[in-house]
Amino acid sequence: MSAGSATALALVAIIAGDERRTLIELAIAWWVLGGAAGLWIGRESQTSQAIGSLLAAARTQRSLPEVSPARTVLNRLWPLMVVTILAAAIGFVEPQVPAIAAGFAIVWSLAWRRQASAVKAIEDRDGARFYVDQTSPLSPIQLVRTPGFRANHPEPEQAPSRAAQPQP
Repeated sequence: MSAGSATALALVAIIAGDERRTLIELAIAWWVLGGAAGLWIGRESQTSQAIGSLLAAARTQRSLPEVSPARTVLNRLWPLMVVTILAAAIGFVEPQVPAIAAGFAIVWSLAWRRQASAVKAIEDRDGARFYVDQTSPLSPIQLVRTPGFRANHPEPEQAPSRAAQPQP
């Protein structure tokens, strides 16, 4: 969602600022700098401390919770949606606003890019599934942990080789 927001805001900045070459050049420089910063911040492949704390504090539940993806997205990402809509609306008068906001959305999306795979690795290792609990849009995120299936992946050195198997 953050990358989509960055794309939409960049598009608004370019369309609204097409007569301001310097603005577009500075915006592109900011986006590249934001991309580099996001790549640097999100370079670790393990779970961040914030996500680790969230996973550790997850409430255990035996049954699957009610899953409503649309409500979860609206409930958790409403600040991103509000900022995107406001910056895009202001952008047709002041194109530097969505240009700056796009840079921050680039940083955010690249900084958090590996967290989902880290959570997936924990789910596979522990045999659990995590779901976002239904809370108020103004309260912190809470997770529900449910039993799942543990993934048993063979270690690379334990995997049988094709050459060692007899041919029929």
